[in-house]
Amino acid sequence: MASYQQLRSMLSSCKTIAVVGISEQWHRPSYFVGKYLLEHGYRMIPVNPRYKEVLGQTCYSDLEAVPVAIDMVDVFRRSEELMPIARQAVAVGAKVLWQQLTVRNQEAEDYVCEHGLESVMDRCVKIEHARLFGGLNWMGVNTGMLSAKRPRQLPY
Repeated sequence: MASYQQLRSMLSSCKTIAVVGISEQWHRPSYFVGKYLLEHGYRMIPVNPRYKEVLGQTCYSDLEAVPVAIDMVDVFRRSEELMPIARQAVAVGAKVLWQQLTVRNQEAEDYVCEHGLESVMDRCVKIEHARLFGGLNWMGVNTGMLSAKRPRQLPY
């Protein structure tokens, strides 16, 4: 499991992130992550054969179709679908394979690590970035709207 220092290093050095399995539907977690990445200075490259464009960015059918260098591959796919993506991540020269929350494929992690990539499993890029770089107030957390304090009782 990656340490906080390793996560911070990955998120600092990886500026171009391909989001595999991104959705164009605004309520899907992958959409939120893509939007967050764009709003925080990353070059987010959507990868999903269903779409031509997501969040104003050209969408590609797979990693090998992306015409620029990819630093990180952030995966929103079922765990059993990871091996072909891991192979593509190695083939395109990515530095990190990031398996999103609930995505855990040990074979894919072992494969990319054997080929010199760093790997993260079962974590969210958005949550980790916000936690490590002070952005937890984005999208409603730490806005002062919620509190553990009991409200004062008003007299009747």
